Amino acid sequence: MKKQILTVFLGAALLQQMLPVSAADTDSRPLIDDARKAATRLMTGVRTELLRELERSGPVRAIIVCKYSAPEASAAISRETGMRVTRVSLRPRNPALGEPDVWEQQILLDFEKRFSAGEKADAMEYSEIVVEPAGRYFRYMKAIPTAQPCLACHGPVESISEAVRAKLNGEYPHDRGVNYRLGQVRGAVSIKKQL
Repeated sequence: MKKQILTVFLGAALLQQMLPVSAADTDSRPLIDDARKAATRLMTGVRTELLRELERSGPVRAIIVCKYSAPEASAAISRETGMRVTRVSLRPRNPALGEPDVWEQQILLDFEKRFSAGEKADAMEYSEIVVEPAGRYFRYMKAIPTAQPCLACHGPVESISEAVRAKLNGEYPHDRGVNYRLGQVRGAVSIKKQL
């Protein structure tokens, strides 16, 4: 298998190289299964809580679910599984929590290309084993599709209510997580585990 070298600049001066390792080097099926379970658990849990809050209080209060509950759920699943479980996006609402690393950026760009070619976002996932300066890692990403309830806060700016826009401006002054359309890849659950 031909190995590619990915060059990543972290900060201004740190150079990191990641070398994909062939799946034959290890049995990755249990890792993929565990990653899928963790991603599904996070997505299902956040969606359930978000829908409950949308029904109870509307989209202005639901913003708090995404801001606080989703990172708390990610942290809890990370502690329980021993994997780093996060949500990332090319247009993060919260750059402190959702900014992808270079590997994640490449996969998100590939997801967007696949979406443009007609593939449904909810079926997209990718995994591989990479070697980084700190060791070998299993990496996995599962696309997060933009569902109808997401559009109240992530849809076209002109269709977002004035109250929601005001709340988003207050909570996320550097928000880039808008102008998505139904079904589009909004981001991904990213999972990383040291081997």
